[in-house]
Amino acid sequence: MQNPYLEVRASAIEGRGGFARQRIPKGTRIIEYLGKRITQAQANRLYGDENCDDEVGHVYLFTVSSRTIIDGGVDGNDARFINHSCEPNCESVVKKGRVYIEAIRTIEAGEELNYDYQLDIGEDVTEEDKQRYACLCGSASCRGTMLDVPKPKRARSKRAATEKQKAA
Repeated sequence: MQNPYLEVRASAIEGRGGFARQRIPKGTRIIEYLGKRITQAQANRLYGDENCDDEVGHVYLFTVSSRTIIDGGVDGNDARFINHSCEPNCESVVKKGRVYIEAIRTIEAGEELNYDYQLDIGEDVTEEDKQRYACLCGSASCRGTMLDVPKPKRARSKRAATEKQKAA
């Protein structure tokens, strides 16, 4: 069955991408992310660094919970072709163990669908990791990686620190 909102075609971001077939209003549930459900241990065996041929770290894994991962590369659907962007027009939403891609703003027909992958590799992120999971979105606020990199803490102003001390 054809998805009324999504079509897959060549993408300027990477390989193939998901594009809006029609205008999609903000808040619309576009598609469910489907695939084989596996455990973290199974994912590590299948796609761990020692078993992964892909130099760009490209797999269609979506973590649902600490125990469940969806492998969109096996029995998956077109949701796996929605590319990452640091300025997304969609977001992934987990509800009752299922993953949905929903519009976070109105999306015009023909516009590429994307969401922020915020990949978590479970360890301190190195420059090599950032390069392995390089972002190609080209947005003005591109952070250069698809990884969930913590934002640096901003220094508090001296005034704010003084006011906090006075209140204590």
